[in-house]
Amino acid sequence: MKKFFVFTIGFVFLFSLLVFSTELLSGIFLTSRYVPDVSKAWNASASLPQEVEIFSSSSSFSLTLLFALLSATVAYFIAQKFPRHN
Repeated sequence: MKKFFVFTIGFVFLFSLLVFSTELLSGIFLTSRYVPDVSKAWNASASLPQEVEIFSSSSSFSLTLLFALLSATVAYFIAQKFPRHN
């Protein structure tokens, strides 16, 4: 059971690091390539809402992490079921 917890903690850490670095690099790339169109923004400003919601109720990272943790658990138990023979 100790091996399972070490595997799970390591997997969550590496998965979080991978997701964070991927989002960071894609954000840098998209920001460097973005060219705003001022006239479209000015015309669309009349239909914008008056209040801004800062925090969203949906958390896609938590759901992704849950699926990754479930996948890691299944992979761990499948690996235990079929041990390697040297």
